[in-house]
Amino acid sequence: MTPRSVYLDYSATTPIDPDVVEAMLPWLREHFGNASSLHTWGRRARIAVEEAREEIASLIGAHPSEIVFTSGGTESNNAILKSCCVESRLADTVVYSAVEHHAIIHPAEALAAQGFRTAVLSVDSWGRVHPEEAMAWNHPRTLITVMHANNETGVIEPIEAIRAAAPDALLHTDAVQSFGKIPVNVHQLGVDFASFSAHKIYGPKGIGAMYIRRGIDFKAHQHGGSQERNRRAGTEPVALIVGFQVAARKAVQALEERTRRVQHLKRFLQQLLQERIPGVIFNTPMEGALPHIVNITFTDAHRLDGDALILGMDLYGVAVSNGSACTAGSMQPSHVLLAIGRSPAQARAAIRFSLSHQTTEEDLLYAVEALEKVLAPMRDIPAMVNAGSPRSVAP
Repeated sequence: MTPRSVYLDYSATTPIDPDVVEAMLPWLREHFGNASSLHTWGRRARIAVEEAREEIASLIGAHPSEIVFTSGGTESNNAILKSCCVESRLADTVVYSAVEHHAIIHPAEALAAQGFRTAVLSVDSWGRVHPEEAMAWNHPRTLITVMHANNETGVIEPIEAIRAAAPDALLHTDAVQSFGKIPVNVHQLGVDFASFSAHKIYGPKGIGAMYIRRGIDFKAHQHGGSQERNRRAGTEPVALIVGFQVAARKAVQALEERTRRVQHLKRFLQQLLQERIPGVIFNTPMEGALPHIVNITFTDAHRLDGDALILGMDLYGVAVSNGSACTAGSMQPSHVLLAIGRSPAQARAAIRFSLSHQTTEEDLLYAVEALEKVLAPMRDIPAMVNAGSPRSVAP
């Protein structure tokens, strides 16, 4: 194998697009005014912020007044859950799926510790919520939160069906992984709230947004100044907001072209894994999932060390993960994979490949060859040949 560097962790974060950097630079240099200031520098910054708000809103089918800029997905999720229950007093119950990101689970657990009622929706063997379960929580003071697409497996959740099953409940979706990868229209989904982040779509880290449907009396969870129509205090980071705007525009404009390329690469990777890696189990289905994620584990996972798999791949120059980057190094098995029926060993030994339109077939071939070499000493290949290799399990 000729050494090379292959980044296959685009679900964790993406590089900043050069056009995004160029768009941000003037707002880091000469146009540095505070968007809340009344003078020329401030007014120029305010215009940039509002133009970005208007464009981002249009890309998700929202009104500009429904967009509130935040530092990213985690803040958006926390603010929506906590304000709905505490500051805004809109809900006394939070219902979330068993496969949510920890930026939903941990705030929900914190609210439960304060006395709010919480409940968990079960999922099927691919990690999809059963919409009919939501019917039991169809109440105006219940907030149901289900992510649009799973960050570990890429499975797309039936948000519209959940809304149909619980029309009276408040509905939130974490769209951090889906926006820019599949079409996202908040009105078609029927959600009251949604969370977004720029760094998953070749934008800068540290900027995201909340969608809050018009007519909802949403009060700030983060207090201080009167920024963002009194819904999120803090000086607006103009350069980051402009970067988010350009990244979002490019992601939506190139969505179909990028999707075609990434879907081809995904099928190529799945075929390589089936042909070259004995005992592979696919945690990502062929259909109904994001086009850029392939999550796998192994039938003989009890013989494997999950962290050693990731570090071994890194030694060959291949960046992959075993789930959410936010929980890397925790030594805990993925709660998402446990929820879909994988054993603790299989959840620990999972590998998530997340691709980009910039990925090549050569990158994927190299990555699978690296995985073969990393697995060999763990599996003691000669002994396995005598015993019979485990079979692959197709998605």
